[in-house]
Amino acid sequence: MTSKGKVVAIVQARLGSSRLPLKSLLCLRDLPVIDWVARRLAAASRLDGIMVAVPDTPLDVVLLEHLRRRGIPCMAGPEDDVLARFCQAAKLADAGLVVRVCADNPLIWGGAVDRLVDFYCAGRWDYAYNHIPRNNLWPDGLGAEVLSRELLESLDQKAVEPSQREHCLNYIWDNAKKFRIGTFDPDEEWLRRPDLRLDMDRPDDFRRLALRPISPDMDVRAIVDIFG
Repeated sequence: MTSKGKVVAIVQARLGSSRLPLKSLLCLRDLPVIDWVARRLAAASRLDGIMVAVPDTPLDVVLLEHLRRRGIPCMAGPEDDVLARFCQAAKLADAGLVVRVCADNPLIWGGAVDRLVDFYCAGRWDYAYNHIPRNNLWPDGLGAEVLSRELLESLDQKAVEPSQREHCLNYIWDNAKKFRIGTFDPDEEWLRRPDLRLDMDRPDDFRRLALRPISPDMDVRAIVDIFG
């Protein structure tokens, strides 16, 4: 809990990816990728909750049912209007701060999420991130993005371009001069690996992850060593 209210990770997940179909339910070490994400987020001490936001399509009913059986909070919203879906999820979860997580990051690190929330709360940022190596030295796929629910709902009112609705935080980057955008580097030298890709967007990404001796509870140092 922060001065802005509950900190909730909203996980963007779907089965209809054209590059890697059914990816949220593909298995790594006999466990679906979405379960990896939920399990690793559970290690983030700054989070007060999690909500998986999926498209309201017939195909994604399968994903919803899986999440419900697992006891993972979830909801369905517009397929292409992801910004509206996130606003609905934030309201449903009673979030004050929204931590955006992509379900194609099975190795997301709870420590990176905690550091991100601390960084955001310690500054006067509108939006902060460490999920990609953009103006920072983080590996791709360990972190997340954070903003207030108030700003998220403001974006919902302002964003009109289809790309800004589908890619729900694009309005911020399209108007970067209007926002206080923050990021930071890892403290550890061994973690400063912007060359390292740990996300799962394409079949070759899945193959690379599936063939490595990883586990859902693996320490981040071991992950970096394995993929480094």
